[in-house]
Amino acid sequence: MSKDLISLSIEELAPLIEKKEVSPVELTDAVLNQADALNDKNNAYITITHESAKESAKKAESEIANGNYRGKLHGIPMGIKDNIYFKDEVTTMASKIHSDFVSDYDATVIENLRESGVIFTGKLNMHEYAWGITNNNPHFGPARNPWDLDRIPGGSSGGSGVAIASNMSIGTLGTDTAGSIRIPSSACGIVGLKPTHGLVSKYGCWPLAWSLDHIGPMTKTVTDAAAMLEVLAGYDSKDPTSVNVPTMKYTEKLTGDVKDLVIGVNEDYFFKDVDSNVEKLVREGIQALVDQGAKVEVVSIPSLKYAEYAELITSLSEASTIHHKNLQKRPNDFGEDIRYLFELGEIPSAVDYLQAQQIRRMIKLDFQKAFEKVDVLISPTLPLIVPNIGDDTVAINGNNVDLIENIIRFTGPGNLTGLPALTIPCGLVGGMPAGMQIMGPAFREDLVLNVAYAFEKTNPLKGARPQTLVTATSK
Repeated sequence: MSKDLISLSIEELAPLIEKKEVSPVELTDAVLNQADALNDKNNAYITITHESAKESAKKAESEIANGNYRGKLHGIPMGIKDNIYFKDEVTTMASKIHSDFVSDYDATVIENLRESGVIFTGKLNMHEYAWGITNNNPHFGPARNPWDLDRIPGGSSGGSGVAIASNMSIGTLGTDTAGSIRIPSSACGIVGLKPTHGLVSKYGCWPLAWSLDHIGPMTKTVTDAAAMLEVLAGYDSKDPTSVNVPTMKYTEKLTGDVKDLVIGVNEDYFFKDVDSNVEKLVREGIQALVDQGAKVEVVSIPSLKYAEYAELITSLSEASTIHHKNLQKRPNDFGEDIRYLFELGEIPSAVDYLQAQQIRRMIKLDFQKAFEKVDVLISPTLPLIVPNIGDDTVAINGNNVDLIENIIRFTGPGNLTGLPALTIPCGLVGGMPAGMQIMGPAFREDLVLNVAYAFEKTNPLKGARPQTLVTATSK
């Protein structure tokens, strides 16, 4: 029964917990058992907090038994990325320098999840300081893709992607500065939502690049992402980038009706230099929505040709500013890959940085014009199939290209503009999942989620599961 429980989504588990047909204690034990069984293989968790999770589960069970059910997340076990603060608990940022860092407060998103009755099962592996896309961590080891343990899970929220895909967590959070929610979600075959910048508080999350950072849900289903966003979204005066806008019951907006929806397709950027098999799946995904009544319009976003430069200069400059003192005092305590990036980030001038911000303004305006004509933009999430752990290059249609530069090409514009962007599995290529990205206008998460929900109903993965789960079940 426990194996069946951990494979269920939040939307499936919540009514069972509310009706007392499933106990939070039973569910939490099952998730902890799965984490214990698989973590040596896939390294999703840095720390598994057995005792506190079991105590929280007992508390949730007692509350629900006494008629105090708090909502869909009550009694749901979740591991959390290890750059999000927990009061009086170590948050390492997957680093050596902060290996003993203990916050004296909860991050706002943790406060919100705690209030909703979430049970925290531990801290999840990530790329050091969230500054990378492979999750090859020199201090805690690499997280491994559950579809193929020799491959990267994507990053920086690699442990989060692995944990959801491996049933080691029922839902989770990722952080996203150039794609770090969407990259591992695509690579691990799950749903990942980067909300509009300012919709979800970042207070209590170690920053990578202030103006590009986001926090959002990573889940098994679109409905789960919507349910988590209902709890996460909202103005927070402690976060200077938080925006005071109305939030909504996102789950109630999931009608699956896409009749007369206008899908924007940008050929010049978002379909350029894409693995042919990935492109085929995404175009089939778009057609699946057309079959449900949507329409397609080709759009031009001219300034996208400068997006990679703007993303690089902004992220390098802001990240290196944050780590400047430690780079001077403790350079050898950083992993080699991110130390190189921090050193590189000391090079751009104020002119370079401000030029990048002007490019961002141009890109935002071009996206605004595009959304005057279309409702959403759809593209591949990644232009490639994730490579093996340790690879610095990847083949796209027979051509070897730089991995980092190419893996963030289609996700980075969502951070530059701050627009909502979601990835959803659209099929398998060579046994590995591929993702379809849906972007929308600012604060229209309801629209983005509903389009994803309509596509999800077509069952794009056709029941396929990660190899580690198949192996574990057969044993």
